[in-house]
Amino acid sequence: MYKEISKGTSISTVYKFADVDGRIVKLLEQGEKIDDVVKQFRDLLVGVRRVEGNVFLNEGINFIWRAITGDTSLTYFKDNSCIGVGDGTTSPDPSQTGLTGTNKTYKQVDSGYPQITDTKITFRASFGPDEANHAWQEWTVANGCDDSAININRRQENLGVKSSGSTWVLEVTLSIT
Repeated sequence: MYKEISKGTSISTVYKFADVDGRIVKLLEQGEKIDDVVKQFRDLLVGVRRVEGNVFLNEGINFIWRAITGDTSLTYFKDNSCIGVGDGTTSPDPSQTGLTGTNKTYKQVDSGYPQITDTKITFRASFGPDEANHAWQEWTVANGCDDSAININRRQENLGVKSSGSTWVLEVTLSIT
């Protein structure tokens, strides 16, 4: 007997650079590969952290089903994809519709993103020296750069406090397997 087994998964990686003059963020926003930037600026790489898991939000799942049925009223992710980071500590719940914290920053994804490979889609946004300088306790992928957009997922975990003079890159890979 055939048993259907599938699930949505997520891997998020944050790269932290000392980037006082903003050279690194400019390269990344233009779509430079993260591996190449890490090699070129290894001495400015402060840390890398990988986090597995997230909650797919109901509004994001319903968006996918509406897109499959050809709903023309949708604002698609391709040119509107943003990653939001905030300081909310509320546990993720599928009924949520955005970030929950007080300090929130949404950023358009870097050039060339999102990228689709196999059963995965990857979003990447680079937050420069003067952006999102607050605690990063939660993140989401949305089809716009504020809480009114459709949020596909949400994760709550302390990634640290981003300060002025640093560039943090958040890469979120979502998959259905």
